[in-house]
Amino acid sequence: MGFARTCAVALVGVEGVVVEVQADLVPGVAGFTLVGLADKSLSESRDRVRAAVINSSVDWPQKKLTVGLSPAAVPKCGSGFDLAIACAVLAAAERVDPRSVADLMMVGELGLDGRIRPVRGVLPAVLTAADAGYRRVVVPECAAAEAALVPDVSVLGVHSLRQLVALLTDEPVPEEPADAEPGPDPGSSGPVGPGWGHPGAGGLFQAVRIDERPLDLAEVAGQRRARRALEVAAAGRHHLFLKGAPGAGKTMLAERLPGLLPPLTRQESLEVTAVHSVGGALPPGRPLIDRAPYCAPHHSASMPALVGGGSGLPRPGAVSLAHHGVLFLDEAAEMSGQVLDALRQPLECGHVVVARAAGTLRMPARVLLVLAANPCPCGRHGAPGGDCECLPSTVRRYRARLSGPLLDRVDLRVPVEPVSRAELVATGGAESTAVVAARVLAARERAAARYAGSPWSINGEVPGHELRTRWTPSPGALVRAEQDLERGLLTARGLDRVLRVAWTVADLAGHARPTVEDVDAALELRTGVRRGAGVAGSLP
Repeated sequence: MGFARTCAVALVGVEGVVVEVQADLVPGVAGFTLVGLADKSLSESRDRVRAAVINSSVDWPQKKLTVGLSPAAVPKCGSGFDLAIACAVLAAAERVDPRSVADLMMVGELGLDGRIRPVRGVLPAVLTAADAGYRRVVVPECAAAEAALVPDVSVLGVHSLRQLVALLTDEPVPEEPADAEPGPDPGSSGPVGPGWGHPGAGGLFQAVRIDERPLDLAEVAGQRRARRALEVAAAGRHHLFLKGAPGAGKTMLAERLPGLLPPLTRQESLEVTAVHSVGGALPPGRPLIDRAPYCAPHHSASMPALVGGGSGLPRPGAVSLAHHGVLFLDEAAEMSGQVLDALRQPLECGHVVVARAAGTLRMPARVLLVLAANPCPCGRHGAPGGDCECLPSTVRRYRARLSGPLLDRVDLRVPVEPVSRAELVATGGAESTAVVAARVLAARERAAARYAGSPWSINGEVPGHELRTRWTPSPGALVRAEQDLERGLLTARGLDRVLRVAWTVADLAGHARPTVEDVDAALELRTGVRRGAGVAGSLP
């Protein structure tokens, strides 16, 4: 009779639960029973583990074997338990010392030949183990750099079960032939290239990009007003709606927004990397994401692809993959209204909660949302000489796909006008991404200094009540905004968001408090109606 235990981690979104893997061997008819609320892929680990042990030149115990995954009430899925199960079985059979595996946390899938393959969620699994007091972890060799991001944890990356057994028994470690290409978890990522990510939970390819060299804003011709709105959005994390004719530059502007955002802090980098690791969208050879991600799903994306979901336990969607970055929804008016309205909760609270029969998942979703849409189905409504062919009722239905409650959460609504010939052929004069990003960083530093000691660091996060009572604008600055509220042109939420934008405009201009001009610029960016000096007059 033999008993041994080791540790693994069950992931529920980006959060984990430490699971004790117990193996018990008793005399009787040889068999392998796995208990502990395992899903189909985990139940199949019995065959994978047996084949891997035998092909690693280790005898398989010919006794009645029971493997328990505790706590039994927590659903467990995936092949990441294979390595822990194999080591617990070998320890119970005294092929290795049970004490050598009792305080180890193990993550990895076993191939039938004994190789250890990577799985989703190595970083959040190691973070969970570290929080539970484990200080030694075993992971696939190709995932060791990702696991090593967690401080105060000793990481052992191994290529095969044969190597791990040799290390645990103090025997010479055998050399293993290198894989031609270390493959990811087959279910984790589809055809990916450097910096690009995964087939989404709804089966549609999500364009997830992390730029090493951001696209240059100087390449955008004209669009002075839209460029200023982009700067304000980056400085305060304000959601942005770009509306204009096809070919005016809406997508070009959105693609350059991540380059204006400051580098991620260490904590933000770990959060973003954990989400991408769970979603299988971690860029190859890049264990830590330190730049703001940019996610641009196709306009036919389903609700699970956008907010998270899928069969069994939900997985991160585009809104979570863009955490601390930019979520760009091009052709937003072509998307399902129900899918778009699902964004209302994450835009308000910074996370998304997905409930399924198999469990409830809470994922981070603090994004900068950028919507882009044409003015009508043909795209020529309101354009000089556009000759729009759409019926008025068609235009109304098209615009109604972006619901009022969703647009009320969008701080900046900017028309993108067609570029003139003079603007297109002009050379020089346009500011580069580096110049604008420096102003954005300075504005964020001013905001962070102002909110020091509070739970917030940028203007887009601060509740309106705090801005009305604790950090107030200059006397009389809100007169026009309050008049718009009385006329029904602004909602109470809209007034709070105008105040947030006014603080960002003031930070960019170097003002200690929002002035009348700053609030007028914020109102213009939200309503499109020019007030006073306008946006151009209130920004540097």
